[in-house]
Amino acid sequence: VQLQASGGGLVQAGGSLRLSCAASGRPGGAYAVGWFRRPPGKEREFISTISWSGGSTYYLDSVKGRFIISRDNAKNTVYLQMNSLKPEDTAVYYCAAKYGSSLYTRESHYDYWGQGTQVTVSS
Repeated sequence: VQLQASGGGLVQAGGSLRLSCAASGRPGGAYAVGWFRRPPGKEREFISTISWSGGSTYYLDSVKGRFIISRDNAKNTVYLQMNSLKPEDTAVYYCAAKYGSSLYTRESHYDYWGQGTQVTVSS
């Protein structure tokens, strides 16, 4: 499975962005997708994850209520809608995939990673 993250950019505080994570390379089977981010000078952290069916999701507390994860399996794409963005959301955002039917919140759970997309929120 190859993952391509896109949709990053520069936005003012309070604005919105939608990130996309497109899977290619015959991603047959059920897989969960997670979004992570690496703020400048910090460790990469978990943000959100969604199950294969899309019926289960989980969020980092600091993004709950502002970010929405969703997926369109017909397009092999997972989205992260980010609203009410804050300067502290500035980071490189990564998507990752894990074959399985559960939700996964740790980096070590994931087998496939995208290349990252930069999100910069100005104050």
